[in-house]
Amino acid sequence: MTAKGQGMDVRIAPRWKAAIGAMFALMLVVGGASAVEPPRRIVSFNLCADQLLLALADPSQIAALSPYATDASLSVTTEQAAAFPKIDWNSESVVNLAPDLVLSGFTDRPTQAILAAAGLRVVQVALVRNIDEARAQVRELGVLLGHPERGEALASKLKHAENDLAAVALKPPRTAIVLQREGYTEGTESLVAAMLAVAGLTPPPNARGGIGGFMDMETLLTAGPDVLVLQEPASGATDQGALFLTHPALRARYDETRRIHLPSRDTLCGGPALLEGLGVLKHELQKLR
Repeated sequence: MTAKGQGMDVRIAPRWKAAIGAMFALMLVVGGASAVEPPRRIVSFNLCADQLLLALADPSQIAALSPYATDASLSVTTEQAAAFPKIDWNSESVVNLAPDLVLSGFTDRPTQAILAAAGLRVVQVALVRNIDEARAQVRELGVLLGHPERGEALASKLKHAENDLAAVALKPPRTAIVLQREGYTEGTESLVAAMLAVAGLTPPPNARGGIGGFMDMETLLTAGPDVLVLQEPASGATDQGALFLTHPALRARYDETRRIHLPSRDTLCGGPALLEGLGVLKHELQKLR
């Protein structure tokens, strides 16, 4: 009954199909109801859930984390995560741990269905799109885990970090886009766009909407934003993706005074990642002054 956890399309055996509807009835989305009894054995099947769990739960409550938990390019809590077991990307590795709560992501629906059919409680940790949603999420997850005071404390830290960034925001605002390999840009409805807005960096008129899209080199050179936000360093044209970021014309138009660096791991999730990202962005603004 294996099902990958990264949004891959898998086949579910007929005997599981009848349970899928029940799964959606049983699954609690963080932001809704919470359990009366705090869970004692929690498994995370999601990168963002890993970091939130490490920040809010007792160590004794954590049965296992996802394989991403110790990937420093994706997570800001790898040192803490090293002390805990890691699951595989399949439902068997979760079921065998007999958890009383599984924290899952929004792309893991086949696996969620299988785990719920096996009688496990599955809670989906939503993808946050702005800082208000991130604060609400940590509060709600703190309640769910039996530690509301920790959720409130983390929400307060996020608010303070947001206020600190707003205090040094660029005035007047400048336009900016987040540029990744091969010319992919983050969209105006992404979490990183909300972070940049606090810093006084707003999308240009030709910015990609939604979660993002591609922008060609010609547009960047002739009608690009004031500032480029780069998420991963590229020192040389080692492949096609890096070739775009290291193009001589792009470097000539956007020198170090017109570009800042904000690691992607700081923009993927709320909680500890967002807290770190707001601090990094505050520091990087110094380049633009």
